[in-house]
Amino acid sequence: MSQKKSRGGGASADDPDDLSRPPPLQAVLLADSFTLKFRPITLERPKVLLPLVNMPMIEYTLTWLESAGVNEAFVFCCAHSHQVKEYLKKAGWTGRTGGMAVTAVESHDAISAGDALRAIYDRGVILGDFILISGDTISNMSLKDALQEHKDRRKKDPLAVMTMIIKHSKPSILTHQTRLGNDEIVMATDPETKELLYYEDRADSSHLYVTIDKDILTNNPTLQLHNDMEDCYIDICSPDVLSLFTDNFDYQHLRRHFVKGLLVDDIMGYKIYTHEIHSSYAARIDNFRSYDTVSKDVIQRWTYPFVPDVISFGDCPESRLHRQGIYKASDVKLSHSAQIGANSVVGSATSIGDHCKVSNSVIGESCKIGKNVLINGAYIWDNVVIEDGCKVSNSLVCDGVHLRAGAIVEPGSILSFKVEIGKNVVVPAHSKVSLLPQPSNEDSDEELEYADTNSGVTDSPSFSSMRSNGDQATVPSEEDDSGTSETGTCGVVGYIWTSGDTVIQEEWRQSVAPIPKGKLEELKHAVPVHDNDGSEDDSNNPTVLDKDHDSESSVVEDDDHISKFEKEVEETFQRALDDGVKQDNLILEINGLRLAYSLQHADCAGAVFYSIMKSALVAAQSANDPLLKTTAEALGNWKDLLRNYTKTVDEEMEILLKFEEMCQETTKEFYPLFSKILPFLYDKEVVSEDAILRWAEEKEHADESDKVFVKQSEAFIQWLKEAEEEDEEEE
Repeated sequence: MSQKKSRGGGASADDPDDLSRPPPLQAVLLADSFTLKFRPITLERPKVLLPLVNMPMIEYTLTWLESAGVNEAFVFCCAHSHQVKEYLKKAGWTGRTGGMAVTAVESHDAISAGDALRAIYDRGVILGDFILISGDTISNMSLKDALQEHKDRRKKDPLAVMTMIIKHSKPSILTHQTRLGNDEIVMATDPETKELLYYEDRADSSHLYVTIDKDILTNNPTLQLHNDMEDCYIDICSPDVLSLFTDNFDYQHLRRHFVKGLLVDDIMGYKIYTHEIHSSYAARIDNFRSYDTVSKDVIQRWTYPFVPDVISFGDCPESRLHRQGIYKASDVKLSHSAQIGANSVVGSATSIGDHCKVSNSVIGESCKIGKNVLINGAYIWDNVVIEDGCKVSNSLVCDGVHLRAGAIVEPGSILSFKVEIGKNVVVPAHSKVSLLPQPSNEDSDEELEYADTNSGVTDSPSFSSMRSNGDQATVPSEEDDSGTSETGTCGVVGYIWTSGDTVIQEEWRQSVAPIPKGKLEELKHAVPVHDNDGSEDDSNNPTVLDKDHDSESSVVEDDDHISKFEKEVEETFQRALDDGVKQDNLILEINGLRLAYSLQHADCAGAVFYSIMKSALVAAQSANDPLLKTTAEALGNWKDLLRNYTKTVDEEMEILLKFEEMCQETTKEFYPLFSKILPFLYDKEVVSEDAILRWAEEKEHADESDKVFVKQSEAFIQWLKEAEEEDEEEE
C-alpha cells in the first residue's frame, strides 16, 4: 500500500501524540553553495570537497551531524555531483550498515537553495523535523537543547516552522564584518520568546542605519535590535518549510527570500525563532577570509573534538600535536635547519628542505618544499612543488601547483589547480590564476558553479601573452639552462582572471590576506560623524543603531569591550574557585566568553593570568601570608589552565605584557616580585625561553621607564641567553 504524502513532502507519520515510534532525526545537507565566491577553484572541484586543514569541508559537517545524533542525512548535490557522490562512497558514508545513513540526492536542474529544497520535497523522504545545513559549516554544538525548544514550541504553535542557530560575534566598527569575514547582520528578536522579527544582511549597505516597519514596533512593545549576532546557518525546520518553498517559486535564497518573506507575510502567520549558543562553536565558510579564520580556529582547537589530531581522513598517518599549536604527520621529512612556527600543520609524506621557514600555515600531503623557502599565513594543498628560494605569503595554492625557483606569491593570491609559476616570477597581490579561462556569465551571485568551460568563455589573456598588454601581472622569468623558458614569455602557465574596478577595490573584504593598514586608515577616516542637525541620519529615529561613529570613540569602545571581557573572566574564575568547578568546565566557559566577545586567544591568556594573580593577591591579604608564597601556589594549581591559552610565542608575550601592566597600574604589590615570579613562569612552562628573550629584545630600544622589569630580571635573562648559546654549540 502506497504512503500518502504529507504537506511537508515526507511519508505521513503516526499521530504526533503517539511517541512509540518517533520519526528519525534527519538532516538535509546542501553540497552546493550556489555562489561564485570560490571561483576559479570551484570550476574544477565543488566547494564542499575543498580541504580545510587537510580534510574536506563536508567531512567536518557529516562527522558533526553523526555525533549530534542525526540518524539520516540527505546530501543534495548538483554541480560536480559525480565528485561528491564518488567522495561519499570512497569515504564510507554511503552504503554502510551502521551509524548515520547518508544518501546522495542528485539534480542537474537546481540553480538555487530553493530549487534544492523543492527537489527534496518531491522525493518525499522527510518524515518530520529536520536539520538544514550547508556542507561548508563547521560546528561542535549539541543539538539537544535547540531541538527540544523547537519541539516544545511546535506543540504549542504549529506555525513555528524554523529555529535559527545564532551566536554573539561583534562586528568591526570600521569594516562592519565579523572576525570571520562575513558581512554584518542586523536582526530584531522578541526578548522573551526569541521570535525573529526582523532580519537584514547588510552586505550591500553603505548606511549606518536600518529602517524597521512601524507595524513591527507597534505590535511588539519591546524588542531587541542586534548587530552583534552571527547567523550560523544551522536551521531546525519543520516539514512545512519544504512545502512553503514548493508553494512559492520566488523563494530562491534561504535568507534574502525565504526568511525575509516569512517575516513580512501577515496572511499565513508562520514564525521563525532563534536559539543562541554560547560555549559551542559554529561557523560557515562563506568566502576566502572566513576560510582563513575558520582554519585558524580548527588549528587552535576551538572546534574540538574536530581537530587534526583527533579525527583523521583517508589512510594517511595521524597528525600529532606539538607545542605552540604545531601539527605534523609522523612521516614528514623535515630538514634539521627548517623551522616550523606556531599554528602550522604539515601533512603526510611532505618534505621540507634546508633553512625553510613556515609559520601560521597549512601544508597538505605529498608536497615538496625546496631550500630557503618562506611560507607565512598560506594554505598549500596536496602535491605542490615549491622550489628553492620561493616566498608565499597569505595566499592559497591548490593541488599540483608548481612554483619554480625564486617565485614570489604576494598576499591574497589564489593559484588554482596545476598552475605553473616560472623562475623569479612575482604574482601580484590578489591575483587569481587558473588553467581554465574565465567564463563570461558571471553577472549573478546565484549562478551555479558548473565546470562546463566550453560555453560562455571570455577571451581571458593567458599569462604567457600578457607581456605585451596593459593587464600584465608578472615580471618576465629568467630562461632555464637550455636557454628557453619552459612556461612561456612571462614564465607562467595559466589565465589571469580579471575583475571590475569595484570588485578589485573590495577584494580585501574576502581575501585570505590581512586587511592592509592603508585600508584600515582609510576606513577610519571615512567613518561619518553625525552633525548636530542630523543631516547624516535622523537622530530621533528609534530604529537607528546605537553606535559611536568617530574613530576616537571606536578606540574607547574597543578598550571598554576588552575591559568588560576581562571582568567577566575574573568573575567566572572566582566562581570556579568558590564552587570547585573543574578546569575543563572552566575552559569551556572562558571559551564561550571569548567567542561571545569575538576576541583573540591572546586576550584569553592575559585575562586568565590576571584572574589567577588577583586571586593570589586576595589570598595573601586575607590570610596575611607572603605574596610570593600564595602566588607560587596559585600558579602551580592553575598552570595547566594557563598553558591552554599560551600555545604560541605571541600568547606567551601577552602574559608578560599583562604582568608588566599589573605591576605598574592595577596590582602594584607585584612590582618588587617581578624578577622572582618570571623564573617560576618559565619553570612551569607557562612562558618559554623564546618569549622571554623576544620580550627583552623588543624592550632594547624602548624608553627607560619601559625597561624597568627587563633590568630587574637581567640576571635571569642573561642565564637564558647563555643556555641558548650552549645548546647551539652542542647542536
